[in-house]
Amino acid sequence: MPRLAFLLAVTALMLVPLYVLVVNAFKEQQDILADPFGLPADGPTLEHLAKVFSNPQFDIVQGYAVTLLFVVCVNVLSVALAGPAAYVIARSARRRYRALMVFFLAGTFIPSQVLVIPVVYVLKTFGLMGTIQGFVLFETVLTLPFSIFLYAGYIATIPKELDQAAAVDGAGRMRTFWRIVFPLMRPVVATMVILNTFSVWNDFVNPQIILGPGSGLHTVTTGVYAAVSQYSTDYTVVFPTLLLAVAPLLVFFVFMQRHIISGLTAGSTKS
Repeated sequence: MPRLAFLLAVTALMLVPLYVLVVNAFKEQQDILADPFGLPADGPTLEHLAKVFSNPQFDIVQGYAVTLLFVVCVNVLSVALAGPAAYVIARSARRRYRALMVFFLAGTFIPSQVLVIPVVYVLKTFGLMGTIQGFVLFETVLTLPFSIFLYAGYIATIPKELDQAAAVDGAGRMRTFWRIVFPLMRPVVATMVILNTFSVWNDFVNPQIILGPGSGLHTVTTGVYAAVSQYSTDYTVVFPTLLLAVAPLLVFFVFMQRHIISGLTAGSTKS
């Protein structure tokens, strides 16, 4: 009973900001200032929510499109690069490949904000600063350490006899991976796709610096900043804009959260 009460208290505490965001997105300014936790006095209104789509500071539909483009590109590149690398590491007993795993794993302990300045110089050198390609490459690199770690742990649970049977049939290592091993990795790949989607969608610092205002490209987070920064005291702009920015991710999480748990625990025991 104490454990249940503790969990309920923590859950309620975490849901308070979400409740405040949702309820105030449908209220007038005076109602928000008078009672930010209360329900709309005259009933909910969709007027301010509709105005978000005509905000001259931020085209939220374009923001959705740009962010989804980044999400798709990063996930495709991450799977294409991390999958084969993890397969080689997991299937090799040589120490140098184990050392390579430690090298990749060390990348998970480095905050992305620390890397921004060196990355800016590198992207400028190659002419990729302020471009979609440069941002996608940087975001993809950020996903590789944990992806390789998770994929390698999962591949280790897949019997090596499958690889040997494919080799007898004349399949090379790359064909064996993509045709035999990769289809069996669906739970862990789904997990990484979900986590990468959250990371790219919620990222603010990296697109703000790497893309910059001169590119004309706004992700959802940078677009929200542009839309509400000069209206920070007009809560009929702030709350509806924030709600529309996070709503797709919340819906995505509700439907996909079970895949996160199954994918993270799938490689925890070796069959």
